[in-house]
Amino acid sequence: MLRFVLSALAALILPALTAATRSDWPMFRGNPALTGVSPASVPDKPILAWKFQTGGPVFSSAAIVGDRVFIGSADSNIVCLALASGSKLWSFQAGGPVEASPLILDERVYIGDVNTNFYCLDAKTGAKLWHRGFEDKIKSSANWVQTIDGTRRDVLVGSYDFRLYSLEAKTGRSNWVYETGNYINGSAAISGGLTAFGGCDAIVHVVDILAGKKIREIEAGAYIAASGAMDAGHLYVGHYENELLSVDVVKGVIDWRYRDRAFAFMSSPAVTPDRILIGSRDKRLHCVNRENGKVMWTFPTRGKVESSPVVAGGRVVVGSDDGRVYVVSLADGSEVWNYDIGQPVQSSPAVVDGYIVIGSDDGYVYCFTSKK
Repeated sequence: MLRFVLSALAALILPALTAATRSDWPMFRGNPALTGVSPASVPDKPILAWKFQTGGPVFSSAAIVGDRVFIGSADSNIVCLALASGSKLWSFQAGGPVEASPLILDERVYIGDVNTNFYCLDAKTGAKLWHRGFEDKIKSSANWVQTIDGTRRDVLVGSYDFRLYSLEAKTGRSNWVYETGNYINGSAAISGGLTAFGGCDAIVHVVDILAGKKIREIEAGAYIAASGAMDAGHLYVGHYENELLSVDVVKGVIDWRYRDRAFAFMSSPAVTPDRILIGSRDKRLHCVNRENGKVMWTFPTRGKVESSPVVAGGRVVVGSDDGRVYVVSLADGSEVWNYDIGQPVQSSPAVVDGYIVIGSDDGYVYCFTSKK
């Protein structure tokens, strides 16, 4: 019966139109399923095209649409930059530091700050179209869904007030509110008519995306700070007690647990047809067999890896607290290239054809390219 209900829900939801293409990376992790995969290619030896200085650390991850880059900063600003040159096109001052990543949808920017504010901005000008105040900070990046009749597009975002909100994208009107038992730090993944996410209550929540009703809860065993990625009825997510999980959200069971050293997973995974890529506080990038959770390779860095990897063209791009941005081979984990920024890189990369954009704790946004 549950499978029938889920199939019916999936039929009511259009596949997401906002997803990574060779020229666009419109949201955190590239697409509503949060799989962290780009169809773009990554050059063997990228060069620094430009860097843009903000007034604070950049934990936010960039969105790229057309010729524009959108990103937040701990200096409480959301900025729009020219992709080719890094010149500032506009900035919007939020009510507090911005650690969430922007969602670009229908020429609008959706993003929250750590001072309880969630904004909808005009992507062309940065003008505020609407905003809502929540009861606690927002570090979760927004996601979205559209009903099949095309009458409504909804934005989903979590908060430290223990709630996941569904808001009408055009107006900010509330559709529903789903309450959990603790902070929601990561973003909710959307796939197959469902949204699924982990929280600091150590539970994987599976929710009916239309009505906001609980379908099931799965005990994770430890609190979940990062976002999970959904594909084929499974959520892949790491938690604070050193495990990466494969969770069957339909059956409500954990298929496998990957555990190596006693260090937390605070990175969000990238999902390919046969493997899962995730960073760990053990200073390594891990590649795990998707079917059975067995390690395929690990790549060592010199610092914690809380940046979330992006897979593009047989390469994996990721930042590290050792101050470097790395490109490694997806096949065997061998290093292809690195760039030494010199300060921790907790931001996650945005990858489109010819460009890699990533923020750093040093307050700069960096853009690397294959073009001179």
